[in-house]
Parts: sequence; structure tokens; C-alpha cells
Amino acid sequence: MSTPAESTPAQNVPVPSASLADGEWHRLHPLTPLFKGGLVLIIVAGVVLNNFRDRIIFWAINLFAPEEVHVDEYYGAGDPVDWVMANNLILVALLAVLGVLIVLILLFWMVWRFQEFRISDEHVEVRKGIIFRSQRRAPLDRVQGVNLTRPFPARLIGLAKLEVVGAGTDANVPLEYLSTSKAEGVRSDILRLASGARAMRRGETPGAQPATASATMRSQLVGSMNHGVNDLIGGVDLADVEPESVVKIPTGRLVGSHLLTGVLWFLFFLVIYAVSLGFTIPVILSDGDPDAWIGVVAIIFGMGIPFIIATVAITWGQISKSLRYSIAPTPDGVRITYGLFTTVTETIPPGRIFAAEVTQSLLWRPFGWWAIKINRMSGKSASQQQSSSAQQFNVVLPVGTRADVERVLALILPNLPAEDLPLVWEHGILGPQAEDPYTSLERRAWWRRPVSWKRHGLAVTDFALLMRRGQVWRKLAVVPLARLQGISVSQGPIDRVQRVAWMKAHSVAGPILGEVVGIDSVTMMATMHDIAQKTYAATGRDQSHRWAQHVHVVENAAGGGPSTGSAAADADGEPREA
Repeated sequence: MSTPAESTPAQNVPVPSASLADGEWHRLHPLTPLFKGGLVLIIVAGVVLNNFRDRIIFWAINLFAPEEVHVDEYYGAGDPVDWVMANNLILVALLAVLGVLIVLILLFWMVWRFQEFRISDEHVEVRKGIIFRSQRRAPLDRVQGVNLTRPFPARLIGLAKLEVVGAGTDANVPLEYLSTSKAEGVRSDILRLASGARAMRRGETPGAQPATASATMRSQLVGSMNHGVNDLIGGVDLADVEPESVVKIPTGRLVGSHLLTGVLWFLFFLVIYAVSLGFTIPVILSDGDPDAWIGVVAIIFGMGIPFIIATVAITWGQISKSLRYSIAPTPDGVRITYGLFTTVTETIPPGRIFAAEVTQSLLWRPFGWWAIKINRMSGKSASQQQSSSAQQFNVVLPVGTRADVERVLALILPNLPAEDLPLVWEHGILGPQAEDPYTSLERRAWWRRPVSWKRHGLAVTDFALLMRRGQVWRKLAVVPLARLQGISVSQGPIDRVQRVAWMKAHSVAGPILGEVVGIDSVTMMATMHDIAQKTYAATGRDQSHRWAQHVHVVENAAGGGPSTGSAAADADGEPREA
């Protein structure tokens, strides 16, 4: 069997794709300054044109019907445009505008010229700045994921923003902007190096010089625009995965689920609306003014219309972010893509998910729908994590059937043992069932969870800590013990009287809280000791920080070529089918 290096052109071997992971400094796309700062200038130009809109209209009408326009009567003598025209300074004004444009273009060029990135075997680095220089670096063995975002204006011409998610607060390293094809190649390089693999997949050679290194700026622009148009038509980031492995959400189900959620927002705003009118209308009518009905109508529409707009905006925002959702396995982890206009693609390497939670609201129960959220390191500050876009990164399945949930759980928790599945489904998500193996809230402490006290509880296996809670909103949290950050058990004065305690499983910041209350104190202490021992054993087995290193060692020792399918590594380093 010949290796890729021994192949000849006569064998029709594909040309190796360009690799930027050569340890050299590379520049971003030439249009980067336009999308980072130039859009502000476009907005300023729009404001200026808006201020001169009357003048432009008068000039246009004056070309065809000058007798109908009396500009001098409309504008005062102090109008700057009249002053420029009266003093024959039009050429000077145009030269001044041209000079400003030249200076801006020069500044844009300098910003682009002094912003570079480098991918080595150990780090991803970005340096930028003209007067004040800055440099950011992300160690590859601490990479928590790589996000590829295509804002709609940039997507039109085939550009994308790449963000390397780090393992600390404000630790992300952004690369904005790159052509979409180059961004996908850089993402593959980063994940390959982070996995511990030193041999490129699909016949690529580490350190190979980019095949398009000599491409002109014009060819880059034309190529990126063509790629952008094709992405708008055919979708993104599904070409290199097996079609049968992709989990998608039907548009009707997605829209219907968010409309049901929108009903809750509508009821929330309706309560506020009714209370506000209940206090305001009597005050308006108390004066006995015969025209008071005008104020009542104004209040009804003045408050009602904004509430309706807010409900529609919130619902549409959730729908548009989740449209064209897909999740699929890749050799580098789980790839999640979503978004209608602005598309986001996340690639989460193995072992970067700290907790997963399956939830089901009461409104979804007749349809058999669930959602899945995760805790993961986002690399963002505490304030940035509160934004809706940041919270969207914690949703890996907006809405799905049981079959979808099972497939997604198998992707994000690939090492979940088969013997634990009854604890997840029959006794966990759907439970409790007969002979419930969960340690549940004590009957004497039912008042702490008066509706869901029979469901509230936990179970511990060699792989994970499972916490079941909620009746109106059913929830099951699965915390892999290898990712558990710590546990704490507490008792208040009332807890001591009732001989119960509550436990918190500590994880990274995210929507999954991981708390159980009202458990017998003796049982809780024994459970805590059991969790500590099993966590120590699970951490010793975990090798997900370099998830592909052992796979490629085995492949190279066996003389086989790199895998081209959806293979990954399990916790003990053996290849498995994703």
C-alpha cells in the first residue's frame, strides 16, 4: 500500500489542501478592516445622507422642474452647502472628501498589515496594533472548542469569523475575518493539533505551504464571494460529514415549539399589561373629563403595541437562531450548526462537555419533545455570558423527539455505558418507575419540593452523577465524573432537625445547576464518599485532553493510513465509531 507521499500524479491523488499550521505568521482577509470598523463609516455616511435628504430632493427636482422649487426660501443664509456653492469651493470640498477617503483607506491598510496570526504545534497566537501592540495566545491542549461565525453581511461575500475558545475568563482568541474555505481549514488544523495527532487527516502534510499563497487580492475576493453565494443556497458545514449521521430539526416542529414558548411570554406580558391598566385607567377616569376616553385609548394602544412587538421579537429571535439546525459527529468532535441569516458553527472536542441536561416543559409533553443543554467553558467574561448569543452556545438540541435526544446524547456523551441507559430514560427522564434506583427526597422534607418531591433525587454510576428533578419542567442532569469540579454537602438548622442535607455538584458556569435537597443526611454522606472514589477512578481513565493521540499511534504502528470516516477516540484511547 502506498502512502500519500509516494503517490504520483498519474494516480489522480487529490492535491493536498492548504495548511496554515506551519508556525509562520499569516495575515487575515484584506476586507477585515471594513467589517471591523468600516461598517461604522457606512452608518455615518447614511446619517449624513439622511441629513441632506431634503437638499438632494430639491436638487433632483430642480433638474426637471426648476420653477417648482424654491431652495433659497427653505434654507437660511447660514446653510454651509449654500456657502460652499456661493464661494465656488465645490472643488475644494470634493478634494477634502477625497483626502479623507485616502486617509481612511491608508488606515485600513495599516490595520490589516499589522494584524497577523500564527498556528504552531502548541499555540494559536494573534498580534495586532499599530501604536499599542497586543498579542493573545491560546495553548492548544486547553482548547475547549472552535466556533465559526458567519455574520450575514460578511457571509454575503464569503467571509467568516473564527473564535478559538479557551479555558479561562476572557481567554478566547478571535480570528476575524478569513475566507470561509480558509477558516474551515484553520479550524481543522487547530483541532487536529489540539487532539494530539501529528499526521494530517485525508493525506494532508503538516507544514505544507498554502497552495494559494501567490493568489492575488482580486482572486481572494472573487473566490470568497463565490463561496458566500454557494453557502446561502446550499447551507454550510455539512459537506464533510456522513449524511445519515446528521441530526436535523424539521422547520415545522421548531417553529411550533417556539410558538408554544411564545405563549408563555405573551401571558407574562398580558399579566403586566392588565395590572398596569388596572391602576392607570381608574386614575384617568376619576377626573370626570368627557374627553378622558382619549387618554384611555392612548394608554391601551400605547402599552399594548409595545408588548405585542416585544413578544413577537423574542419569539422570532429564538426561531431565527435555531433555524437550519444540525448536529453531526466529526473526527474532531461534535459539530453544531444553526442560524438563518447569521450562521454559527461550533465544534466541541471530546471531553469538553462538563454536564448535560435533558429538559421538557409541560407544554411540550403532549408532543413528546425535549431539549438538551450543556455546561461548557465559553472563554467569555461573566457579563458576556449573560447575552442571548452566548447562552445559545449552551443549547445543543433546541427541540427533538426521543430518538433525537438519544442520538444527541450518544454524540455529546459517547462513553455513556449501555447499562446506565435505564437510569437515564426509564428511571430518569420518564421516571420514577417501579423499584426506583434513585435516592429520592425524604417524605418528611416534601415541603421543599411540594409538586416534584417524588421525582427529586440522584443516582451515581461509575461514569456519571445523575440528578433528576422537576414536575412541570422535567429535568435530568448528567455530570460525567471525569469532568466534575467538586461536590459540597450542607445542612442548615432546619435540615439538622429533619436529618436531611442538600448537595451541590460544582461545574463550570452554565444553565445546569446540579443541586438536590432533602436527602437523608447519613445517605448523603455515604453518597458523597462514593462520588469521591468514583471520580478519582474516572479521572484516571480519562484521556480526552489529547483525544486522537493514541488513535494515530495505533494507526501508524499498524501501517494503515489516516482514517477518513467518523472515527474518534474513547476514554481508553481505542478507536470507536461515532
